[in-house]
Amino acid sequence: MGVDTMPSYKGACFCGAVEIEVTGEPHGMGYCHCRSCRSWSAGPVNAFTLWSPEAVTVTKGEAQIGTFAKTDNSHRQYCTQCGGHLMTRHPPMNLVDVYAATIPDLPFKPGLHVFYAETVLPIRDGLPKFLDVPKEFGGSGEMATE
Repeated sequence: MGVDTMPSYKGACFCGAVEIEVTGEPHGMGYCHCRSCRSWSAGPVNAFTLWSPEAVTVTKGEAQIGTFAKTDNSHRQYCTQCGGHLMTRHPPMNLVDVYAATIPDLPFKPGLHVFYAETVLPIRDGLPKFLDVPKEFGGSGEMATE
């Protein structure tokens, strides 16, 4: 399947100064319960979609993107004009978390919960709940029970 026939989804920051496009299919979708994501998103859980860096394109306003890296694992990006959150780049995993809310037309199909040991909002949805992250992403792979 060529790039021109792959699905793509567009999104933007809160004010629209920064626009992005993701192409293809995400590597995974789910919910993060870690304290950093909760604090950054100002919510009890963050809905994530993980993409290869090549699949994420800034189509407008790249100069308006600010980056904050509390750790080397997560480089959080936002619009410097409105403060709207866009995505988090995860260099060690070579993935980009484009927040599900940033790309509203993407059919969000969560497959798991990560960092569930830190949850403040227990969710009973039958999805796997990892205390940290799956082994293939460097975690323990240990699961929580519903």
